[in-house]
Amino acid sequence: MDTQTGVNAVTIVFAALCVFAIAYRFYGLFIAQKVLNVNEARQTPAVRYSDGQDYVPTNKYVLFGHHFAAIAAAGPLLGPVLAAQFGYMPGLLWILIGCVLAGGVHDMVVLFCSVRHRGRSLAHIASTEIDKTTGLVAAWAVLAILILTLAGLSIAVVNAMHNSLWSTYTVAATIPIAIIMGLYMQVWRKGDVKGATLIGVVLLFLCILSGPWVAAHPEYFGWLDIDKPTMSLLIPIYGFLASVLPVWLLLLPRDYLSTFLKIGTIAALAIGIFFVMPHFQMPAFTDFIHGGGPIVGGPVIPFIFITIACGALSGFHATIGTGTTPKMLSNERDVLFVGYGAMLMEGFVAVMALVAACVLVPADYFAINAPADKFAALGMAVQELPHLEAQVQESLMARPGGSVSLAVGMAHIFSQIPFMENLMAYWYHFAIMFEAVFILTAVDAGTRVGRFFLQEMMGKVWPKFSDKEWWPGIIITSVIFTGSWGYLVYSGDISSIWPLFGICNQLLASVTLLIGTTVILRLNKTKYAPITGVPGLFMTVITMWAGCWLVFNQYLPAGQYLLASLSVIVMLLMLFVIIGTLRRWSVLLNIKTTTKDAYGVEVKAVVNE
Repeated sequence: MDTQTGVNAVTIVFAALCVFAIAYRFYGLFIAQKVLNVNEARQTPAVRYSDGQDYVPTNKYVLFGHHFAAIAAAGPLLGPVLAAQFGYMPGLLWILIGCVLAGGVHDMVVLFCSVRHRGRSLAHIASTEIDKTTGLVAAWAVLAILILTLAGLSIAVVNAMHNSLWSTYTVAATIPIAIIMGLYMQVWRKGDVKGATLIGVVLLFLCILSGPWVAAHPEYFGWLDIDKPTMSLLIPIYGFLASVLPVWLLLLPRDYLSTFLKIGTIAALAIGIFFVMPHFQMPAFTDFIHGGGPIVGGPVIPFIFITIACGALSGFHATIGTGTTPKMLSNERDVLFVGYGAMLMEGFVAVMALVAACVLVPADYFAINAPADKFAALGMAVQELPHLEAQVQESLMARPGGSVSLAVGMAHIFSQIPFMENLMAYWYHFAIMFEAVFILTAVDAGTRVGRFFLQEMMGKVWPKFSDKEWWPGIIITSVIFTGSWGYLVYSGDISSIWPLFGICNQLLASVTLLIGTTVILRLNKTKYAPITGVPGLFMTVITMWAGCWLVFNQYLPAGQYLLASLSVIVMLLMLFVIIGTLRRWSVLLNIKTTTKDAYGVEVKAVVNE
């Protein structure tokens, strides 16, 4: 396999920055102003229903930190690494094009829709904008996807943190630091974001610096050397606490704090790339674009769109965009900065992850990410891997999933900076910890969103559950939801159906884009409907294609009838929602009567806002 591509990583990083900056300044701003007509005069749900618990008007920079931390989980880090199997070009094109035309649009539009629907869930929006039956089906589908997502993400955190003093210490330390920041901003010096930021960043920096010392003194910190079963219980307990405590006390400041670590690390990696100027070792396209790869079995189309989810387009973002974030947005104009901006930032993270994978020698990349038997079948010989293993003091062969090769790639770049040649082990373990923090921030926000969903659904049967201040309802729904994904984490069964989550996630993104198109049609913006309609229909076809391929070429031949059945059920549920949405389009397109809302904007006279 020819590895002499001649492409310098700096070129890729610079091009990505230019694409995202231009997209935000022109395309994102156009959608916000001309299509959505965001209006700062409208009271947002955070202001109108402020309760100090869930509806909390929040500084836009703090909210950006929360939203970015919540949506940027394993997807933008691991998906591009796994997709590097096809070569760097398919993943790079999908990240750049998908993020600008699909992912950013998806996130901004769904956040806008939720803000206009009192900060309510995607299922509620579907019930209001389409019909109650479609909304009910969507609710169950979203709830199932959330459980699958959080279980899968939590297993990734458990695998990264168990029996690792350094990782556990640093991640755990963000909890008391966040509580201190929350108390400072809300009680001691209300609204002093700069002061809280300074406190949080200094304390986090001290924790990172002291990590190696903690790891070297198990006689003092041995209690942080937690085994896998115990860690599998502690993560759901944390999720429960993040779900029931006031949002300003733990979840919001912790996500804001984590964003400094996330963006700071990615920025440092970008600077390192500009300094080291590494060349891509992975070719633009590999022989596996037609299928049969050792990591992703399917062909590049449609599987590039499924393998790279959160870095380009992700349905999971809709649960955050209709969950915690719209309840904290203080100004409607901020949907551009928070929704579109955070997605572009995540796209840049995905580009950096792709770069970190592609600067590795292909044989070493496949040796890390492919199972041992599949790597042996490739007939490749590792080159730098033994040296890398000696430097990081870990066994790296046959460690599939993407997290290890990403950490190796990041450490490989950092260690080439002058005076850091002997710090490969430090950077490797730092990267593993960084990934754990990245993922855990999606777990806490996702758990809170799941609680919102359950409260809405149970409130239809017992209205008291709809009361967001009724503590028995908060506790009961949190226990049920956390227990559901926590059981899967403890049993570990979820790892076998991760490909199913990939299909569910992108189908949810497709449905969300189509529901957003429905809202645009109702707002009498028919000429702009293709902005969400085209990517929504495209991803519907692509994802259904990938789902059918998995069922007939992977699940059924392997006798995995449960996974095949679950795949079919999820696709049928989503197909029901899609058909209901398309029928609603037909109705809206035939309505010519318009009325003016309270702000003088013409909308179709069909649904009250």
